[in-house]
Amino acid sequence: MTIRFNTAMRDAMVTALTNAIGGYTLSIYTGSQPATANDAATGTKLVDITINGFNTPPVSGSATLNTSTPNTGTAVATGTAGWGRIVGGVGERIDGTVGTSGTDFTINSTSITNGATVTLTAMTVTQPAS
Repeated sequence: MTIRFNTAMRDAMVTALTNAIGGYTLSIYTGSQPATANDAATGTKLVDITINGFNTPPVSGSATLNTSTPNTGTAVATGTAGWGRIVGGVGERIDGTVGTSGTDFTINSTSITNGATVTLTAMTVTQPAS
């Protein structure tokens, strides 16, 4: 059996999640993403970016990153971005891919230099219908 959510429920779930992670930190690391978000971070931390929030209300179970205020951070190391982790609250974590397109967390460049500004340019949170 498959549980199915209507659009109103999907939008409510996305609203709850995006409200929770607005203000959390996205840390970008070198190397490969751990097997699960419960595992310790791997690689070198390159940058921390505070997530300013999402466009509301969600549409059909999806919300996009609000970029009217840039979501930026200053790099603390030099390397190639491999993956990212959102951390906040009491240990909540969301892991995902990082790149300049077609990834969970889209940034302006994957080649990061210590002291440079890194911008989170896009991110979408989606709750599927089933």
